[in-house]
Parts: sequence; C-alpha cells; structure tokens
Amino acid sequence: MTGPPSGRSILRDRYVNRGTAFTDDERDRFGLHGLLPPAVETIETQLRRVEMEYQQRTDDLGRHVFLRALQQTNSVLFYRFLTDHLEDLLPIVYTPTVGLACQQWSRIYRREHGLYLSWPLRHRVGELLDAAVGDDVIDVVVVTDGERVLGLGDLGVGGMGIPIGKLSLYTAAGGIDPTRTLPVMLDVGTDDDALLSDELYLGWRHRRVRGPEYDELVDAFVEAVHARFPRAVLQWEDFAQVNATRLLHRHRDRVCSFNDDIQGTAAVTMAAIAGGLRATDTPVSDLRLVVVGAGSAGTGIARRAVDAMVRGGLAPEAARRRCWLVDRDGLVHDLLPEILDIQRDFVRPAGDLVGWRSDAQGRFPLEEVVRHVRPHALVGVSGQPGLFTEAVVRAMAEGVPHPVVLPLSNPTPRAEALPSDVLAWTDGAAMVGTGSPFPGVAQVNNVHVFPGLGMGALVAAARAITDGMLAAAADAVAELSPAAASGPHAPLLPPISASRRVARHVALAVARAAVADGVARHVDDLERRLDDLTWVPKYAPVDVGWNSDAAAGDELGGAGSGR
Repeated sequence: MTGPPSGRSILRDRYVNRGTAFTDDERDRFGLHGLLPPAVETIETQLRRVEMEYQQRTDDLGRHVFLRALQQTNSVLFYRFLTDHLEDLLPIVYTPTVGLACQQWSRIYRREHGLYLSWPLRHRVGELLDAAVGDDVIDVVVVTDGERVLGLGDLGVGGMGIPIGKLSLYTAAGGIDPTRTLPVMLDVGTDDDALLSDELYLGWRHRRVRGPEYDELVDAFVEAVHARFPRAVLQWEDFAQVNATRLLHRHRDRVCSFNDDIQGTAAVTMAAIAGGLRATDTPVSDLRLVVVGAGSAGTGIARRAVDAMVRGGLAPEAARRRCWLVDRDGLVHDLLPEILDIQRDFVRPAGDLVGWRSDAQGRFPLEEVVRHVRPHALVGVSGQPGLFTEAVVRAMAEGVPHPVVLPLSNPTPRAEALPSDVLAWTDGAAMVGTGSPFPGVAQVNNVHVFPGLGMGALVAAARAITDGMLAAAADAVAELSPAAASGPHAPLLPPISASRRVARHVALAVARAAVADGVARHVDDLERRLDDLTWVPKYAPVDVGWNSDAAAGDELGGAGSGR
C-alpha cells in the first residue's frame, strides 16, 4: 500500500469533511467505515456537541482556538455554528480576541491555512500561489504584512490571524463561498525584538525590508493575483500608515481592491453618523465633525464625511471646513512643524483660532476644540484609552442635544471612553457606538460594510472599487439604522445578528453603484445573481468523482458545500 486510503483524504479536506454526518451510503462509497464511529448524525446533533464543547472552554483565547480547529476540520459545521451565533461569536472569531490570537500565533499554530509569502521567496510568488490554490477559483483575497495589527503594532507573521478572521466573516455575514477565499501573509520580517529572539517564532527572522525591496514583493503578489484571478476582490488589511494609503493608490486601478482600515472603517463610521443625524432631523450638510487620530483611518473618515456633505449640497471646500482633525499635538493647524500629506486637506488656518486657549506647549487640546466647534459627532481612532474625558463629553452635550460619540479604537482596552461613562456624563442623551463590543450600544464594526462591499463587486463583476461604491455601502447601512427610524435612543446601527440581511442590502447597492460608475456592465437581475453566488453552510451531496478505489493520498480539489 503506497499511502492512506481515499477515506482518510476526504476526512482531511475541511470543505468536504462532514464527520459523523456522512451517510452509510457515503461511507461505503468513500471507504469511511471504520474511520468514523458507527452513529450517523444530523448537523443539528453535531451543532449541539459543538456548543457543549465551546461552552466548556473557560477563556476567550481557548474558545478562539477551538473554533479555528473546527474551521480547519469541518468548515460547513464551523460556518453554520458561526452564522447561527454571530453576535456572540464575533468577539471571539474577530475583535478583540483575534488580537490575542495574533500575539500568540506562533504558539497556537496547528495546521496550514492560507498563503505565506516571505521576502526571500519573492521570485516564486506565482508558483507559490498556484501551489496554494490548485485548480480552485478565488473570489476574495485578504492580505496583510502584519505591521499594524489592530492597535497592537508589529506582530510579524502573527498578523495572519487577521485575514483568516476577516474571511470567516466574509462567509458568515456575506455568504462568500469559503473555498473561493484566500488569506495571505506578506512576510517582510518584523522589527519586534521579542519576536526575533523567540525560538518559537514562525516568521522570517529578519528586520523589516522597506522601500523598493518591500515593493518588489508586493508588486509580485498583486501581479500574480491579477494574472490568475482577474475578477477577484483584494482587501488590504492592517498595513502601517507609511504603506497603507500608498499601496492603495499604487494598485487601486490594477486590481479591484480597497483598504478596509481606511475605506471600510470610514464607510461604517459615516453610516453611524448618518444614522444619528437622521435621528435628530439634522441635514448631513450641517454636520460638524471632530476626528481624533489623524492617521490613515481618521483622514479616511473625514474624507468620507466630506463626500457625504458634497452629495448633500455643499461645495468641497465648505465641506472640508466642517471637519476638524485632532492628533497627538492637538488640533491639526498650519503652524505645526510636521503635517502629513494625508492631513493637508484638513489643516486649519491659524487665523481661525484667534481667541482659542492653547496649553503650555502651544497645542489646542481636544476639550478646547469641542467647546469651540460644538460637533455633532466625535470619532476616536487614536488607540489612546480614556481620551474622551468627562469634560470633553460634557462639552459635547452642551453643544448639541444628542451628540454622536464613537470611541472606535480596538481592542477593547484601547477604547477612547467607556460607553457607560459617556451615557452617564450626558444623562443618556448621547448616541454611542464603539469599535469593540460593549453591552447596550451599537458596535460600529466593519462587518456591516466589507462583506456586502465584496459581494456587490463580485455580483457586478466590477473592475474597481470606486468612491461611489463606498458611498453606496455607507448609505445602505445608514438606511437600516434603528436610530434613523425610531429616534436618538435607539441604536445607531443594526445588531450584528442582522449581518446577513445588512450584507445583502449593501451588496445590491454596491452593485448598482458599480454599474452607475462605469466599472461594471449592467446586470439584468442582480438579486438572482446574488442568490446564485450566496453560499449557505449546509451539507450538500458529496459529488467529488471519487470511489473507495481512488488513488491513495489524493486531495479533494475545492468542492464547496452549498454551491
């Protein structure tokens, strides 16, 4: 005998394996008798066992590891469990627990998943991509270089947990077939000394390469993906500020791509703000916005707000003047010694600040900004916990009756304020949304946007992700805001449990916008095409062209359930 029988191979394929749910006939056909206990179970029985095992885990990292093991063993069962309990499981599968999983990646790694492209192998990217996907077609790729993972910084190869987590949400919320997704880690080294000296570290042990050498790997990756999968959607994830915007602009017209940290965050944030404005009958053209954290995410939010105000009737310059950026040096204004290119559209003239009080270092702090601006919305993407102080929040409440306060930094310990404090300081008048999950408030999570954005681009076969498509995604989410429908005491955004409904609504809006923007052909029946593309986590008939005499050791090639 030259290798294991076909039954062992079928049980190793996460997309085909159904474990104890294989019927007696299937066990006969694929040589599974003896490899499984004799009981034949339904998926409902399996789900009860999964839930019992899950509840026995005593900490969130243990639950995350359990779910990842289930995903690697039986993907249909994993996605059914995740879809049925998405609101409860989202903090375990993704933020905040995924941050801890990324930190512990080299200790919890068990089995291959995705594509690792290290810089020394940059000349073999096409070959490695082919080996990773075989004959499969890939629709969605999420890629990171692990340099800025959530608010945790450079985690090197541990950043792979982010693409894997994001793609699980593409499937659970957006209905993307998991066999047609690919997580990618661009391993260009790490500057974290603790990782480089850790004997268990799984990445390339080298300081990060930068400049043209860095671009050599990224360019080779983009070229290989475009050549092999020209219609795939590529999502950039957790790149440092020095590369995030630059790579987006460098490759945006080459592949259908977007940066979720910049554009996805901006879209869902604008959806929350729009929901709050509608709840108080405030026209978007009247919006006064303060964003704390003037990096890629913060400036992206400001640009999305400007776009909304322009569509609401304002001239671009007037819209930009209704957005104030605050960074570590206080308000961003034109006398600061160092201003980033991404901030320049929002720099305040010093002449506008006559009468404002600066601190001992000559900075205009957040509280002073809020008192003068009287913003409708205050957004935090600074990663600085406690930055929204009682004085700041009370000043907001003095300026508008129902301020929108969004402490969005992840993971949970980095939130700019606790929602309970914000509500107490405003006597319950504030409309609060957070990046990490907190009880009783809306979670301003990108899961409201990116699964529908990706699916909408696929439905329309879009060549690019346009600003119009991003605006359509934000508007579609805002249309489903409970606050917009019921007033300022209702949540700003739909519950996470409604993610499938939200993603469908977003996908249709994005597909129509793609056609309107000229990056996709008209599709006669978008809803039918969306139905055809939507994957459902259920056991489909096993039809892989196999029998019990198949060659030993063969691997199944991408036969997805529910297609």
